[in-house]
Amino acid sequence: MKKMVNGVLMDMTAKDIAQYNEDQKNLPTEFDIVIGYLRDKRNSLLAKTDWTSSSDLTMSNAMKTYRQQLRDATKGLDTVEKVQAYEFPTEVTK
Repeated sequence: MKKMVNGVLMDMTAKDIAQYNEDQKNLPTEFDIVIGYLRDKRNSLLAKTDWTSSSDLTMSNAMKTYRQQLRDATKGLDTVEKVQAYEFPTEVTK
């Protein structure tokens, strides 16, 4: 294996190769990336409804159900294909 040092291509040492292999193990998988995007969207949708959980408001049953569906969004999603096929519930505004 080779590495670039100051513009010069050099052979990697055994230590370099071991470090490279260790670094590769720590890279996120495709699943980590797609589930991360799904969680980000889910968290954003939940944040948009946080105002409904104020102590001086009564949350509608539709909103309770919607928020629970969002919290449950990642349950059972254990493959990239399942994450990509997931459809978020219809947004509730009240």
